Amino acid sequence: MKKGLLLITFMLIIGVLAACGEDSETFGGKEGKEKIIIGYFPNIDHAPAMVAREKGYYEEALGEDVEIEYRTFPDGGTFMTALKSNEIDAGLVGPGPVLNNYSNGADVKIIGGASTGGTMVVASEQSGIESLEDMKGKTFITPGIGCTHDVQFETFLMEKNIDNLASARIGGSLKHVTGNPATYQGMFETGQVELAAVPEPWASILIENGANAVISTEEIAYGEELPNVVFVASGKLEEENKEIVKGLVNAQQKAVDFINDNREEAQDIAIKSIKDLTKQEMDKEIVAKAMDRVTYTTEIDEEVLKEFGQSSFELEFLKEAPNFDGLVVKYP
Repeated sequence: MKKGLLLITFMLIIGVLAACGEDSETFGGKEGKEKIIIGYFPNIDHAPAMVAREKGYYEEALGEDVEIEYRTFPDGGTFMTALKSNEIDAGLVGPGPVLNNYSNGADVKIIGGASTGGTMVVASEQSGIESLEDMKGKTFITPGIGCTHDVQFETFLMEKNIDNLASARIGGSLKHVTGNPATYQGMFETGQVELAAVPEPWASILIENGANAVISTEEIAYGEELPNVVFVASGKLEEENKEIVKGLVNAQQKAVDFINDNREEAQDIAIKSIKDLTKQEMDKEIVAKAMDRVTYTTEIDEEVLKEFGQSSFELEFLKEAPNFDGLVVKYP
C-alpha cells in the first residue's frame, strides 16, 4: 500500500474515531430487556471484542432477555469517562487509564484480560534516531498522558537512567504530545514528532511506511508481561448483576480461544470490523504482522499490574502511592 493512500486512509479514520462511538443505535433498551453497552477501540489488541461482536458471543452468553450494544473509542480517557458516567457498562481498555482512574476513586473492576504485548516505540525516517542518546531533545507522541504506552515508554527510559533522557514533564529533554494514532504518519512526515510509543496495528503501519523500530515489544518496559488490554466492568454492574458479568467473561474467553485457534479468520474479522468503522480496508499482511506481535489471553497477572501502577506513581502520573486491592475480580 502506497504512502499517499495510507495517509488518506488514516485521515478518514480520524473522522470516524472522533465520533467516539456513534455506531450505537440507541440509548434506551427495548421494552422488557436489560441493555448492556460494551466499548472497545478499533485496534488489533482489541480483537477479542471484534470477534465476540462478529460471532455474537456476548448475545449468546447473556440470552434473549439482554440487549447488547457497542461503542468505539479513540483512547482510554474517553472510555473511562463513559464508564464512570454509565454510558457504557463494560469493555476493553488499556490498564493505564483503569489504574489511574481507580486510584482516583472510580468504581471500576477488571474482570479479565484480553491481550498482552504489541507496544513499540518507532522513530520517523527523517529523525536520524539510531540510538537512545539520539532521542534527547526530540518530541514523542502517545495516545494520552499517562496512558499504557506512555507509562511503558517512560518506565523504559527511567530504567535506563541516562542523563536528561526523560519527559520534560519530569525534568528531561523530551517533549511529549498526545494524539490519535491514526494521525502519527502525517505527523512523522511533517516533522511535528520524531517518536511514537504506539500499539498495533499502528506500529506495523508506521514501519511499513519507513519508520524505524527503536524499542521492540520485547524490550519496552512490561512488554510481554503486562496485560496491554484488560476487560473491565463498572463496579455497579459487577456488584448488582454477577451473572451478566460471568456471561461476559465466558464470551471473552470464547473470543480469545477463537483468535488463537483460527488466526487467519480472526485477522479477516479484525479487518472487516475496522473497515465497517472507517470505510477503509487495512492491508492483510500488515494486520498479520501486527497480530503476531500480540498475545491474546484472558489471564491477568495482578503483580505486574501493581508494578505498573507503581511506575505510574514514580513517573508522577499518580499523586499518591497506589493501592489496587479489590480492583481485579476473578470469575471461574
